[in-house]
Amino acid sequence: MTWRQAFGEVVRSGLRIEETRLEPLLALRAAAGLAIVVGAALWLASPAYAASAALGAYSAGGATFQRSWRPRKVVALGTGAALALSTFVGYLAAGRLVTFLPLLAVWAFAAGMAWAVGTTAGIVAATTVGSMLVTITLPTSAGRALEHAGIIALGGVIQAVLILLFPIRRWGAHRDALADALAAVADYARRLRHDPTAPFDPEPLMTARDAAAVTPSQARTRPPALHGPRGLAERVRPVIAALADPAVGAPAEGPGRDRARELLDAAADVLDAAARSIRHGTPAEVRPETLDALRVDDEHEVLEGPARQAAERLVELLGEALEIAGSGCPPGTTPTPRGPADTEFLVRPTMLRLVPVVVRAVRRELRPDSPVFRHAVRLAAVATLGYLIAARLPLGHGYWAPLASVMVMRPDFHRTYARAVARLAGTVAGVALATGAVRALDPDPYVSGALTVVAAGLSYTLNRTGYAYTQCFTAAYVVFLLGMGGQAWEQTVPERVVLTLLGGALAMLAYVLFPAWETPRLPGRLADWLAANGRYAAAVLRDYAEPSREHHADMRRALLGSREAHAAWQEAYDRARREPVRPRGLTSREAEEAQDALKGFGRAAMLMESHVPRADGRFVPEAERFAEALETDTAKAAAALREHRNPDWGRVREALHAWPDAAGDGSPVVRREAELQKRALEDLATAVSRTPLERDVGSAREDQRVRATLAAAGDGAQPAHPGG
Repeated sequence: MTWRQAFGEVVRSGLRIEETRLEPLLALRAAAGLAIVVGAALWLASPAYAASAALGAYSAGGATFQRSWRPRKVVALGTGAALALSTFVGYLAAGRLVTFLPLLAVWAFAAGMAWAVGTTAGIVAATTVGSMLVTITLPTSAGRALEHAGIIALGGVIQAVLILLFPIRRWGAHRDALADALAAVADYARRLRHDPTAPFDPEPLMTARDAAAVTPSQARTRPPALHGPRGLAERVRPVIAALADPAVGAPAEGPGRDRARELLDAAADVLDAAARSIRHGTPAEVRPETLDALRVDDEHEVLEGPARQAAERLVELLGEALEIAGSGCPPGTTPTPRGPADTEFLVRPTMLRLVPVVVRAVRRELRPDSPVFRHAVRLAAVATLGYLIAARLPLGHGYWAPLASVMVMRPDFHRTYARAVARLAGTVAGVALATGAVRALDPDPYVSGALTVVAAGLSYTLNRTGYAYTQCFTAAYVVFLLGMGGQAWEQTVPERVVLTLLGGALAMLAYVLFPAWETPRLPGRLADWLAANGRYAAAVLRDYAEPSREHHADMRRALLGSREAHAAWQEAYDRARREPVRPRGLTSREAEEAQDALKGFGRAAMLMESHVPRADGRFVPEAERFAEALETDTAKAAAALREHRNPDWGRVREALHAWPDAAGDGSPVVRREAELQKRALEDLATAVSRTPLERDVGSAREDQRVRATLAAAGDGAQPAHPGG
């Protein structure tokens, strides 16, 4: 993608309205918390204290809208405490630049490294930097600074108390995650009716697994409906894929294919009913014709062989889903599906035990080539530089420039630039809106406080519709807040617009000068995905060679590793497609073809998983040799991809050649699936293998394609950014 195309995509993304479900009750509760602390501070103290209280309550309320599987009251308390700490520490060093600038740089670097823990931690940490920049101008002594810090923390406490007193959809996010997983498998079943090799995005299943991890205290109060259905979705997916695939399941045409489509349609209906039941906590009805379709009898069933086995297994699993959907159950009950008696819940560390987890996550990212580390360096440099530049300008409120930079910067190019554009557009619109209201009403501190609460409530309401739109009301909130503190609108309007533009420009320039492009990392991400898929396929084969609980557990762990590697590749690939960087190692076409090949390889392993024998099932000794060959060749091929060498599948070919076409019960089906894996690996080799001459020709063709795209866009032959 060229710079011109990248900027066009950035503008469209930054100003796009996202279609999402609004949560007005949550917004009302958060705005009520803000109103309580602002009103109490105005009544009992002063506008300056009200400003501090508003900052804590507003930020704590906003943090609860971020995706987090911990209780929202814990998020609110943690945010308030972090804001209070950054405010007090910042004031202690705020007397001179020689002490404040190093503190700001270190704090901003730590906030950038918080992205190693997760998105919510990164956003909350960036908010603490903004708090340090803003509120150090309010206190006049260390004692007053401690008072302001306490009031900021009180804002978080008030939000947490309101969450405790007025819970809205307790476990709602967990219910949605699990329902989305079941609905994703239902959609997959419908797509398989028309495309037997349709791809499946495992992200909903990964999100559901993340949501299923709970602390011991959460495990005691978790609704029974959230215990087992995730495992059901995991087990249904490979079965419906095996049923639909013509190579190992139902025939491509005829009555068998019609029967497979009927079962897939019934599976989708049942899974959708289970998803609705879990999302809303009520029993759901299943159509009678769906129940009729799920009857498999020996006399009239047209499916045979492996397809018949898959159909019987699917009906068994959907019987559990019917219980979840509440079919034939008393109202208000949602049975938990059957599973192993010794199944334990996924453990999420408590806040205290989270400390070593955070330390390990940050330590893994402390390397020069890490996107998180480079983001932390950019954040520290831009925050200090923006503060210095703004301090030299003949404008007040110089903290707005570094504040804008800190709040828009993200570890990747596209989101940083899109948020910079969105923040500028939203700030201009919000400041204009608030200015008109101030000129028309000429409000006193109490009216300004009311307008502050209204603007914050609208910002909460539009929180998930797009950054530009929520930023519009955030800017209005700040203008009203400063007006409450006695700042004239004539002073705040031009300063905020100019300094926001300066902060956004610094953030965008920092990424150009010190980027963390994903494009050069694509070969490494592809290699990680290949190696993980190889381990998963080998684990499945070993479960055929010697069925046991230990091998089944190994297969499960390998599957999770494969999904994580797939998600890392997909994220890197999506980012790389939006970067104005010339391809290195993999052209865009090669990356797309390699991705399709690895998806096919993983799908073949998933088809194998659907027929894995039980612990007392028959052995397939030939599978062990093929597993060894597969794991060895994929590991070596992954190293070859990182070094830009061609992969070789010699051991895989030899092992498959030595595997007889019919070697015992169940083995022919497994062998056909192994052939699918070999074919997918050969497709991967075709996608990435090139002779030295082909590499030169491919690079020249890629450059020619870029120049042709530029010429078609009317931008001459300006080359893409060569960095990376």
